[in-house]
Amino acid sequence: MFDTLYSQIPVAIGVLVVTFAFLKGDEPERVGAGALAIGAMATLLLQEDARLYGLQWRLMIVESIMLAAYVALAWKSRRSWPVWAAALQSVVVMCHLLTTADPRPPLVAFYAVINLASYGILLALAIGVVQAWRERRALGLE
Repeated sequence: MFDTLYSQIPVAIGVLVVTFAFLKGDEPERVGAGALAIGAMATLLLQEDARLYGLQWRLMIVESIMLAAYVALAWKSRRSWPVWAAALQSVVVMCHLLTTADPRPPLVAFYAVINLASYGILLALAIGVVQAWRERRALGLE
Protein backbone atom coordinates (compact mmCIF):
# COMPACT_ATOMS: atom_id res chain seq x y z
CA MET A 1 0.00 0.00 0.00
CA PHE A 2 2.74 2.47 0.91
CA ASP A 3 5.38 1.09 -1.41
CA THR A 4 5.74 4.17 -3.63
CA LEU A 5 6.71 7.73 -2.87
CA TYR A 6 3.42 8.81 -4.47
CA SER A 7 1.52 7.02 -1.72
CA GLN A 8 3.88 7.92 1.13
CA ILE A 9 3.85 11.72 0.70
CA PRO A 10 0.10 12.22 1.38
CA VAL A 11 0.29 9.95 4.43
CA ALA A 12 3.25 11.93 5.76
CA ILE A 13 1.35 15.19 5.21
CA GLY A 14 -1.67 13.74 6.99
CA VAL A 15 0.43 12.63 9.95
CA LEU A 16 2.02 16.09 10.15
CA VAL A 17 -1.35 17.87 10.07
CA VAL A 18 -2.85 15.56 12.71
CA THR A 19 0.22 15.96 14.92
CA PHE A 20 0.10 19.74 14.46
CA ALA A 21 -3.59 19.69 15.41
CA PHE A 22 -2.93 17.71 18.58
CA LEU A 23 -0.04 19.95 19.59
CA LYS A 24 -1.32 23.42 18.69
CA GLY A 25 -5.07 23.12 18.19
CA ASP A 26 -7.93 23.72 20.55
CA GLU A 27 -10.54 21.09 21.45
CA PRO A 28 -12.45 21.17 18.11
CA GLU A 29 -9.22 20.72 16.16
CA ARG A 30 -8.13 17.85 18.38
CA VAL A 31 -11.48 16.11 18.03
CA GLY A 32 -11.39 16.60 14.25
CA ALA A 33 -7.82 15.32 14.05
CA GLY A 34 -8.68 12.29 16.16
CA ALA A 35 -11.69 11.53 13.99
CA LEU A 36 -9.56 11.92 10.88
CA ALA A 37 -6.84 9.61 12.20
CA ILE A 38 -9.30 6.94 13.36
CA GLY A 39 -11.23 7.16 10.09
CA ALA A 40 -8.06 6.83 8.03
CA MET A 41 -6.94 3.77 9.98
CA ALA A 42 -10.40 2.18 9.78
CA THR A 43 -10.48 2.81 6.04
CA LEU A 44 -7.12 1.11 5.60
CA LEU A 45 -8.27 -1.88 7.61
CA LEU A 46 -11.69 -2.28 5.96
CA GLN A 47 -11.05 -1.59 2.29
CA GLU A 48 -11.38 -4.41 -0.19
CA ASP A 49 -8.50 -3.97 -2.64
CA ALA A 50 -9.54 -6.87 -4.85
CA ARG A 51 -13.05 -5.54 -5.40
CA LEU A 52 -13.09 -3.35 -8.49
CA TYR A 53 -16.79 -2.61 -8.96
CA GLY A 54 -19.77 -1.84 -6.81
CA LEU A 55 -20.29 -0.27 -3.45
CA GLN A 56 -17.91 -1.08 -0.63
CA TRP A 57 -20.37 -1.03 2.25
CA ARG A 58 -17.80 -1.07 5.03
CA LEU A 59 -16.01 1.97 3.61
CA MET A 60 -19.27 3.79 3.14
CA ILE A 61 -20.20 3.17 6.78
CA VAL A 62 -16.83 4.55 7.93
CA GLU A 63 -17.19 7.59 5.66
CA SER A 64 -20.76 8.17 6.91
CA ILE A 65 -19.58 8.05 10.53
CA MET A 66 -16.88 10.58 9.61
CA LEU A 67 -19.54 12.79 8.06
CA ALA A 68 -21.63 12.58 11.24
CA ALA A 69 -18.57 13.49 13.32
CA TYR A 70 -17.80 16.55 11.20
CA VAL A 71 -21.45 17.64 11.18
CA ALA A 72 -21.61 17.32 14.98
CA LEU A 73 -18.36 19.24 15.27
CA ALA A 74 -19.68 21.98 12.98
CA TRP A 75 -22.91 22.10 15.01
CA LYS A 76 -21.19 22.43 18.39
CA SER A 77 -18.15 24.49 17.43
CA ARG A 78 -17.93 28.17 16.63
CA ARG A 79 -15.19 27.52 14.07
CA SER A 80 -15.69 27.56 10.32
CA TRP A 81 -13.35 24.74 9.28
CA PRO A 82 -15.69 21.90 10.43
CA VAL A 83 -18.32 23.19 8.00
CA TRP A 84 -15.84 22.85 5.14
CA ALA A 85 -14.73 19.44 6.38
CA ALA A 86 -18.35 18.26 6.59
CA ALA A 87 -19.08 19.57 3.10
CA LEU A 88 -16.08 17.77 1.63
CA GLN A 89 -16.91 14.61 3.55
CA SER A 90 -20.44 14.73 2.15
CA VAL A 91 -18.89 14.74 -1.33
CA VAL A 92 -17.03 11.55 -0.38
CA VAL A 93 -20.23 9.90 0.91
CA MET A 94 -22.12 10.94 -2.22
CA CYS A 95 -19.35 9.47 -4.35
CA HIS A 96 -19.89 6.16 -2.55
CA LEU A 97 -23.65 6.45 -3.10
CA LEU A 98 -23.11 7.15 -6.77
CA THR A 99 -21.79 3.64 -7.24
CA THR A 100 -25.26 2.32 -6.37
CA ALA A 101 -26.73 4.23 -9.34
CA ASP A 102 -24.09 2.96 -11.75
CA PRO A 103 -22.16 -0.04 -10.44
CA ARG A 104 -19.35 0.47 -12.94
CA PRO A 105 -18.05 4.03 -12.55
CA PRO A 106 -14.50 4.66 -13.68
CA LEU A 107 -12.32 3.86 -10.70
CA VAL A 108 -9.89 6.63 -11.57
CA ALA A 109 -12.64 9.23 -11.20
CA PHE A 110 -13.89 7.62 -7.98
CA TYR A 111 -10.47 7.67 -6.35
CA ALA A 112 -9.69 11.16 -7.67
CA VAL A 113 -12.81 12.62 -6.06
CA ILE A 114 -12.18 10.88 -2.75
CA ASN A 115 -8.49 11.82 -2.66
CA LEU A 116 -9.08 15.47 -3.56
CA ALA A 117 -11.84 15.76 -0.95
CA SER A 118 -9.53 14.18 1.64
CA TYR A 119 -6.79 16.70 0.80
CA GLY A 120 -9.38 19.44 1.21
CA ILE A 121 -10.33 18.13 4.65
CA LEU A 122 -6.66 18.09 5.65
CA LEU A 123 -6.31 21.66 4.40
CA ALA A 124 -9.41 22.80 6.30
CA LEU A 125 -8.09 21.18 9.48
CA ALA A 126 -4.66 22.77 9.04
CA ILE A 127 -6.21 26.20 8.50
CA GLY A 128 -8.37 25.72 11.58
CA VAL A 129 -5.33 24.80 13.68
CA VAL A 130 -3.39 27.83 12.46
CA GLN A 131 -6.35 30.11 13.25
CA ALA A 132 -6.76 28.66 16.76
CA TRP A 133 -3.04 28.95 17.38
CA ARG A 134 -3.00 32.58 16.21
CA GLU A 135 -5.99 33.42 18.42
CA ARG A 136 -4.24 31.99 21.49
CA ARG A 137 -1.03 33.85 20.66
CA ALA A 138 -2.96 37.12 20.20
CA LEU A 139 -4.56 36.65 23.63
CA GLY A 140 -1.15 36.00 25.16
CA LEU A 141 -2.01 32.47 26.23
CA GLU A 142 0.96 30.99 24.43
